[in-house]
Amino acid sequence: MNRTAIIFHGTGANPEVVWLPWLRDRLAGRGYAVESPHYPDLNVEPIDSFLPKVLANHTFDEHTVLVGHSGGAALLLAILEHIDVPVAQAILVAGYSTQPNTSDEPVLQAEYDWAAIKSHVRDLYFINSRSDPYGCDERQGRAMFERLGGTQIIRDDGHFGDYDQPYPTFELLDKLID
Repeated sequence: MNRTAIIFHGTGANPEVVWLPWLRDRLAGRGYAVESPHYPDLNVEPIDSFLPKVLANHTFDEHTVLVGHSGGAALLLAILEHIDVPVAQAILVAGYSTQPNTSDEPVLQAEYDWAAIKSHVRDLYFINSRSDPYGCDERQGRAMFERLGGTQIIRDDGHFGDYDQPYPTFELLDKLID
């Protein structure tokens, strides 16, 4: 069985920040083929033109695990809606489905086909924080959980890593991934 993990960084970030390199190495050590792409236009370019590029760059199947942080987690909703095969797991860290603050959020779709998203993932996790400074908080996680089911995990861990919040490891993610 070939297992693939695709890790999507957040808005204005890259694959070498916070816990992303740690998770990449950890999963590779467990036998995953790990993709950790750099998408500088994430949450800059509108999702309607950005998503086709993302879908063309990756292959998804029943052994794929998707992990997204912040804007990368919001991107996972669009990916899950538009792929044509269920993936094994999706983990949205500091994810959101509606505008979390006053900033523009071109990664968001105007609306979602929640039934399609739900049908394209076996296990779904929402990890949000009560103390997220950007509004990607437990209410955002709850709104997605209520539409999609899965598992919601609420912490007090800020944004789970940011320029002023070092977060070099994320043991919980390693435990959640099959």
